[in-house]
Amino acid sequence: MVNGEKNWTSRIEQSDLLMLLARTAPREAGNNRAQGISLFLIDLAEIRALQPDSLVTRPVRTMFNYATSQVVYKNMHIPLDSLIGEEGQGFRYVIDGWNAERILLAAESIGDGYWFIERAAAYAKSREVFGGPIGKHQGVQFPIARAYAQVCAADMMRYRAAALFDSSAPCGAEANMAKLLASEASWQAANVCLDTHGGNGFVDEYDVERKFRETRLYQVAPVSNNLVLAHIATHVLGLPRSY
Repeated sequence: MVNGEKNWTSRIEQSDLLMLLARTAPREAGNNRAQGISLFLIDLAEIRALQPDSLVTRPVRTMFNYATSQVVYKNMHIPLDSLIGEEGQGFRYVIDGWNAERILLAAESIGDGYWFIERAAAYAKSREVFGGPIGKHQGVQFPIARAYAQVCAADMMRYRAAALFDSSAPCGAEANMAKLLASEASWQAANVCLDTHGGNGFVDEYDVERKFRETRLYQVAPVSNNLVLAHIATHVLGLPRSY
């Protein structure tokens, strides 16, 4: 029987299955905090049909195009055969997927970054003020060029992390750094694109303001860049844990 809630659950209204991480054994003092947590695969249609009051979802409106919900579990009975792997080892299974998630988020951020650069460069070449395109001025050129260089650098780290992952080699540091660098490079490119468009960057027909809001997410979710820095500091540089 599961009770609890989670404030950010992606696309549950559009999904047939749900992966649920729940504590199945009490934590004992001195033990590994990850022990005693199990992972389950839940058939949402079955739960809604047989236990409609046990799962309550509340869609959350956000400032970007992203479907997420607050989920409340009320005495939800879970079939025994929904357990994934061994009981009590679920947190380790989730961690195994984190590197792939970091690399995926890096790829999404990099795609956004290139989109912003292309839009900024195209607008700078076509927008004419005082008899010439604004892109001929170095004050417009240099921020776009710098943002492009940083997106390219993040892209290289993304490919390095992906290559390690594909070869089943350890890639925790590279995956985290790829996510960190890509999300920050994309955000810089977003700001440069908005600056290049000036007031038009806030006009919806140019799409810049929409994408601007969306790419800001990647510095916060699904993992904050501060947690990425904490991982690099403690697991790569050997610094003491701060929490």
